[in-house]
Amino acid sequence: MSEEGNDFSENAKKAANDFQEEVKQTFDPNNPDNGKIVAIIAHITVIGWIVALIMNSQNRTEFGSFYIRQTLGIWLLTIVLGIIPIVGCFAAIIGLVLIIMSLINAASNNMNPTVLVGEYFQDWFKSL
Repeated sequence: MSEEGNDFSENAKKAANDFQEEVKQTFDPNNPDNGKIVAIIAHITVIGWIVALIMNSQNRTEFGSFYIRQTLGIWLLTIVLGIIPIVGCFAAIIGLVLIIMSLINAASNNMNPTVLVGEYFQDWFKSL
């Protein structure tokens, strides 16, 4: 019975150590998959953007920060364009197209800025 207790204890320690290593790999800031997850979540509505911002603040990655800034810029651009008469009719379509293009880039691990305005988004929102 004492031997069974020791075996159980050793197995539990080994499982705990394995789990700890997996957690370190999963949430490693240098792990590109961590930034990719944040980048993809940022594209899913404003609530997704807030969740991505919180996730990225705990474990900041360059890739995640890049797409948080891009997505914020696209959302704000869509709102501003929506206010302008005539252009406002197409604002939702423009915003949707930009979000889809950005999402495709994020999913394929490319840090391509949004057409025409992406560099401005990176500059304006560099604190995120």
